[in-house]
Amino acid sequence: MEDTLTILVPVYNEEDNIVRLEIELLEFLKQSIVDAKVLFINDCSTDTSQELIESICQKHTAFNYILFSENKGLSAALKAGFDNVNSSLVGYIDADLQTSPKDFNLLLEHVKNHELVTGIRVNRKDGIIKRWSSKIANRIRRLFTNDGMLDTGCPLKIIKTSYAKNIPMFKGLHRFLPALILLQNGTIKQVPVNHFPRTAGYSKFGLRQRLVSPLIDCFAYLWMKRRAIHYTIEKKNF
Repeated sequence: MEDTLTILVPVYNEEDNIVRLEIELLEFLKQSIVDAKVLFINDCSTDTSQELIESICQKHTAFNYILFSENKGLSAALKAGFDNVNSSLVGYIDADLQTSPKDFNLLLEHVKNHELVTGIRVNRKDGIIKRWSSKIANRIRRLFTNDGMLDTGCPLKIIKTSYAKNIPMFKGLHRFLPALILLQNGTIKQVPVNHFPRTAGYSKFGLRQRLVSPLIDCFAYLWMKRRAIHYTIEKKNF
């Protein structure tokens, strides 16, 4: 059976990026090496994002949306996406378009042999504070998880859906997707991807969210790792 892909796009107050998202995602769908579609997850935006999303979905059958009744954060948005897709693969990209949907094809080349394929942002176009806080946070996560990830926070990933649905998502654990795949004995591939400056809207994560929260979440991950259950069924009669 051929692979299919659903791209998750979490959205929170990104009205200035929605039109560009439509254009760039449509362009990728035309070039995708697998059959692909898009699922917006609107985390209860307070701007006009929802109206723009609904307009896109009315025009294009390959686009759908989920609207939260209250703001729940990125981990909840990804969890809702994982729970509601039926494609064999699930992708993820941020609505700010600092990574390009076209680079999904670079990741798709490796999905046959890996359960998660993630980007590594080359020549990052963020400010110095964001780059350094991200670098520190990545080092902290690697220390706790030993997952070998060079850029855990890269918002361009593809996961085999059967593995994504088994991820025990809690608030903040979107930062640990590679480590949570490794807990399932999955394998990971890191692929260099392009990175661009944010041209509209604003980042929803400040210094605390990039440094303090990841450190706290590391302890939650360790708790989960120590209590993870693994089993292999040798035989069954149904």
